[in-house]
Amino acid sequence: MPQVLEFKLPDLGEGLTEAEIVRWLVEVGDVVAIDQPVVEVETAKAMVEVPCPYGGVVTARFGEEGTELPVGSPLLTVAVGSAEGDLPGDLSGKGADGAESSGNVLVGYGTGAPAARRRRVRPEAISAAAGQVAESAPVSVMAPAPAPVPVPAPVPDEASGPVAVVSPLVRRLARQHDLDLRQLTGSGRDGLILRADVESAIRAAANGTAVAPSVPVPVSPLASGPAPVSASVAGERIPLRGVRGAVADKLARSRREIPDATCWVDADATELMAARAAMNGAGGPTAGPKVSVLALLARICTAALARFPELNSTVDLEAREIVRLPAVHLGFAAQTERGLVVPVVRDAQSRNAESIGAEIGRLTEAARTGKLTPAELTGGTFTLNNYGVFGVDGSTPIINHPEAAMLGVGRIVPKPWVHRGELAVRQVVQLSLTFDHRVCDGGTAGGFLRYVADCVEQPALLLRTL
Repeated sequence: MPQVLEFKLPDLGEGLTEAEIVRWLVEVGDVVAIDQPVVEVETAKAMVEVPCPYGGVVTARFGEEGTELPVGSPLLTVAVGSAEGDLPGDLSGKGADGAESSGNVLVGYGTGAPAARRRRVRPEAISAAAGQVAESAPVSVMAPAPAPVPVPAPVPDEASGPVAVVSPLVRRLARQHDLDLRQLTGSGRDGLILRADVESAIRAAANGTAVAPSVPVPVSPLASGPAPVSASVAGERIPLRGVRGAVADKLARSRREIPDATCWVDADATELMAARAAMNGAGGPTAGPKVSVLALLARICTAALARFPELNSTVDLEAREIVRLPAVHLGFAAQTERGLVVPVVRDAQSRNAESIGAEIGRLTEAARTGKLTPAELTGGTFTLNNYGVFGVDGSTPIINHPEAAMLGVGRIVPKPWVHRGELAVRQVVQLSLTFDHRVCDGGTAGGFLRYVADCVEQPALLLRTL
């Protein structure tokens, strides 16, 4: 006898609380296999295909394309189990071990079984399956199944020509601001125009002079400081959501919970730059990808964390314990058109500079195209932030909660430097370490930063192990 199981929008990681339905991959009446992708959603960080952990017949879908759903809200319902032969045995939701689901909800974490050919089940069988369950098994109360929503084709605008946009919200937003979608180049897959593309175009068109509608600004009665800005004051109002909202929430939490401190030091990177040039020139023109400065600094970080494991840890507030982590999952800050993201190089402690560099390159490209998966954006234990690419020398990084430290790297520029007792022009970089003062004292943090600086100044001490 079949069961009707409800599949809810899973936690997609990185502190995100909602996602927009971009494209349904199944319709009501389709037969789905365990871990088959059923919907494509857009989060503030990436486009994600979400697989269903149940196998059976889709009996309802919740939300049309373009709808934004909070994490934990129903996505669809699936009739699981054979009812008078209506459901194919291999898709009944039971694996070889008899389990009714894989327990996995994200692509790349499933059973690895190939997706089944899409099949349909007659409507009366769906109704019968749902009715039998209602009589024999407790199920959660669910809204009636909406009519199947076909995937929209590219929509022509009022003039002519197809527009690569799927989301009704994106089209409505463009109409509200008299924006011609034909003039935009989408950053999504196959040139798909995303909400972020439209919002960026609106800001560019406004050029800082647009006035948004007056919106009341809620203020906590416990808040202190300057009076809130009146809703009637002219100025552009940008909703704090998506990437900006997720980053704001995470940084605010870090500031609230972590008693951080920062130390910094200038280092002579001349020898590091020379060593990099030698490494990249050793293989000749047919050699593989070049080793980047970021990859070398990442490898130095893993060596330093092996000596100072206190900084590769997290704090369990409930247990009042410091948890030292066995592996280094190294995050690195990457600025993209979608905003700031922090991809993670997993098990960086077991990689050499070339391997770390290759993984950084792969993740950076995925970040640029919006194809990072939640697994590639979560689980970091230490973050490396190269803000030197913005042409600045120093910064006081905010720790990427729940990590315990972040190393910041400024630009490498020629500066006067005392070298071997004489004044010389050397390639100098400023390094800054922000650390959680709960996991260690200043001596440990200073020792870590000094070791990193020593490796930058004398890379031969480290390169023997690369």
